[in-house]
Amino acid sequence: MPTAAEASEQVYVASQWQLMWWRFRKHKMALVSTGILVALYLMGVFCEFFAPYGPTAFDRTLAFAPPQKAYLRDEHGFRSPFVYGVKQARDPETLEIKYDIDKSRKYPIKLLVHGDAYKIWGLIQGDIHLFGTGDEEGPMLLLGTDRMGRDMLSRTIAGARISLSIGLVGVFLSLTLGIMIGGLSGYYGGAVDTISQRIIEVLRSIPRIPLWMALSAAVPPFWSPVKIYFAITIVLSFVGWTDMARVVRGRFLSLREEDFVMAAKLVGSSETRIVLRHMVPSFLSYIIASITLAIPGMIIGETALSFLGVGLREPVVSWGVLLKEAQMLSTVAVAPWLLLPGVAVVLAVLTFNFAGDGLRDAADPYAR
Repeated sequence: MPTAAEASEQVYVASQWQLMWWRFRKHKMALVSTGILVALYLMGVFCEFFAPYGPTAFDRTLAFAPPQKAYLRDEHGFRSPFVYGVKQARDPETLEIKYDIDKSRKYPIKLLVHGDAYKIWGLIQGDIHLFGTGDEEGPMLLLGTDRMGRDMLSRTIAGARISLSIGLVGVFLSLTLGIMIGGLSGYYGGAVDTISQRIIEVLRSIPRIPLWMALSAAVPPFWSPVKIYFAITIVLSFVGWTDMARVVRGRFLSLREEDFVMAAKLVGSSETRIVLRHMVPSFLSYIIASITLAIPGMIIGETALSFLGVGLREPVVSWGVLLKEAQMLSTVAVAPWLLLPGVAVVLAVLTFNFAGDGLRDAADPYAR
């Protein structure tokens, strides 16, 4: 164990990134949230492997089937996890279709089972799934099914790829625009600053949801899913860059008169080099923290637009598209489990916020 003097000396000679890491790892909630985010993104990247079924696989005979329970014990005692079979019945009075547990059939839940064939990112072909009951066994519907008999767990895992990636892509575009416009505004000042700030004020004065809806409604419905994906990403970034531009402008206004910037000018450094090699890296930690806190807004924006029907559409699978299935109150009354993708949205937003709080605290490692 290092002594107090050695520890103090390490702090003074440590780099900024080391100081950030030492402070960040003290934030337990941020560490846990970062681990959850890594797991969510891994599931999104390899969703075909993690999901027990394909996102488009359906069985009409299991439409609106309720979530099944996984059991660890039967009449003979404890055993490996399994689910009971389901059998369809019709209420003789209301004619409503109901699903009853069939305890005469048991289907063990196995790891690394063969199932629906897939191609991850169009490159890796296979049919191995992390868990399931296998090809020849009965259904495993841990989160129930939708109106077409599609497994909600598999579709929720598949939706993570679109909903989480759209946040990253959208924030990247916002970051690029924010640094460019905010940097020009703060570095040069004068007329450039005045014009850019008036544009930002106009954009920020318009309510975001109506603006997003108006721009999304202009996207042609006959476009391919890939084009619509990038169009919605641009729509979400159209307003998001203004927040980053304000932050960058304020930092540039305070940094442009600093000694290290003046020294760079005196030795003949170009303005591009001064900005990219000296000014931006000096507050890069704040930019990272701002990015982490901005991604949840993008995720919620995509979810809201898709839920309202002006964002992503079928056959694209995202959390917003899945929640659109729960728009009708009559449908929710019959199948409340259709709201479960909303739990994934809440989990992702909370973990991003906790991780962002930890990064924001760590961005100022000398603060007490």
